Amino acid sequence: MATALSPSTACVVPTPSQLAALGTVLCLHRPGAARELGGWSSARRAEAHAGLDLDGMHESLRFFDADEACCWQLHLLPDSDFLAWERLAGHLPRCSEIAPGGIGDRLWRSLAQRIRGELWEASVLRFQSVPGAPEAGGPMLVASPGTLSPLGIACARRIVRGHGIAPSSSLDDCGCPRAAAAAGRPAPSEAHRHPIHLS
Repeated sequence: MATALSPSTACVVPTPSQLAALGTVLCLHRPGAARELGGWSSARRAEAHAGLDLDGMHESLRFFDADEACCWQLHLLPDSDFLAWERLAGHLPRCSEIAPGGIGDRLWRSLAQRIRGELWEASVLRFQSVPGAPEAGGPMLVASPGTLSPLGIACARRIVRGHGIAPSSSLDDCGCPRAAAAAGRPAPSEAHRHPIHLS
């Protein structure tokens, strides 16, 4: 089932059409009723992040609310539209980070995030921009389940692990014909695709 939200106020964040151009992305969002799009609706600014850790290079878009807390993250996957990602990231402030240490440091960072209440949930999504009533603030952002290649699944698992989110078995049942073939199962029909929840 698709989810739709429009931003509550005018803000300096990517537009629905810019997000729709990204293709399939990994979305990290806070637990709660608003689910996948709650962070976008409360975001006031966004940054493009590039990071390097033991697993290699990774890129994300991070969204911050009025209290300057990170409220939403989108992560580049092999299944994303790289050119659209680069166009969007090129218009945002850029930050980079290098994560030191090995698996022990990663576990400590994960524990520290949980103690501080920085819990995330993860979903693989595709966005669409749909026309909205002028009184609703213009176009609305709609999220629907995305599908991943086997390489995309591996990448998504690595990202959620790095954020202290336990991957679920639903990654193996993502509805992607290529992933099903890699797992030795028949591909599900188009009508039975469902969101890939990684938490």
